[in-house]
Amino acid sequence: MVAAPGNPGIAALRPVYDGQTVGCRDVDAEDHDAVVALARELDADLVVVGPEAPLVAGLADPLRDAGIAVFGPSREAAQIEGSKAFAKDVMACASVPTGRAYVCTTPEEAATAIDAFGPPYVVKDDGLAAGKGVVVTSDREAALQHAAECDQVLIEEYLDGPEVSLFAITDGTTVLPMQPAQDFKRLGDNDEGPNTGGMGAYTPLPWAPDDLVAEITEKVLQPTIDELRHRGTPFSGLLYAGLALTSRGVRVIEFNCRFGDPETQALLPMLKTPLGGLLYAAATGKLADQGDLSWRNASAVAVVVAAKKYPASPRKGDVIAGIDQAENDDVRVFHAGTAIEDDELVTSGGRVLAVSAVGKDLAEARQRAYAAVGQIRIKGSQHRTDIALKAERGQITV
Repeated sequence: MVAAPGNPGIAALRPVYDGQTVGCRDVDAEDHDAVVALARELDADLVVVGPEAPLVAGLADPLRDAGIAVFGPSREAAQIEGSKAFAKDVMACASVPTGRAYVCTTPEEAATAIDAFGPPYVVKDDGLAAGKGVVVTSDREAALQHAAECDQVLIEEYLDGPEVSLFAITDGTTVLPMQPAQDFKRLGDNDEGPNTGGMGAYTPLPWAPDDLVAEITEKVLQPTIDELRHRGTPFSGLLYAGLALTSRGVRVIEFNCRFGDPETQALLPMLKTPLGGLLYAAATGKLADQGDLSWRNASAVAVVVAAKKYPASPRKGDVIAGIDQAENDDVRVFHAGTAIEDDELVTSGGRVLAVSAVGKDLAEARQRAYAAVGQIRIKGSQHRTDIALKAERGQITV
């Protein structure tokens, strides 16, 4: 198993992890020829394209053209995340429930749309923005400013109710949903501060209706996959649906075309079904042969540790200590913004680590996660202290 380019966390798994040799290769995902060459050199059975930018840029296409099994959608299908306007059009054609929206390309159009909806204003950059292209505010001037900073924006109606994340593995026909999770986008406790790429997540959702996954699969996931296939751009890979459980029912907030953090760091430690086999079945069009996914009878909580001054201008180069003390059989520390400098592990990005813990229930998982966070030392780091707290206390209702 090889990660390209990988990170210090993956490199530290060497030489063996889950019975497989692990390594990192310094390959730029933007260099499609180099990625294809590496896959051929390794005689890879499967290539998993992780981040959204390479998928939207079409990395999966030359790999498939080379006869290599790929988990990840084509350039055309990845526009479900790459363009929010495209996603809205797909949903309209597939009768998928979502919020009303205007696509705007001028300040005048944006002002008209903002005034049509009223506060709170929801302004979304149409393209990729690393999870930070959305502004939700009651400040009209702030909404207009964000719109002016984007080439094309969507102005949407505000959707009330708790939010849910649902991932689904698909081969373009069969859809296999995972269990739901909930993430926390705002920087600070009580959902205060600016939007981020995500400050934490938990799964499962003790407050969710028993039929929630079945309803979302029927009304959202399967129709979307069917519509993309009917357009001649089948979606094979991971489809993420960000949803609001509004007073009028389930509504789609956004789609992503890949595993997203921090939900993934909470979900995968809970998955009992071997992940590699699932991804390969999706990549080879044989997902229908897989049974339902199997999950641990437990809960997981992931807490993101972010660098000082994140998300505006995160500080880099601060030494990271305490990871070895934090990890145990129930706790994993996933690297995101880390690097090795002068033989020391240091920060290299905004969201530095995700600390994921499993427990018999949310209370135990939270206790283990925050105990581990407390053992990690990064100068000026920040994290939320209320991940999954309301769910643990039974304070979320639908």
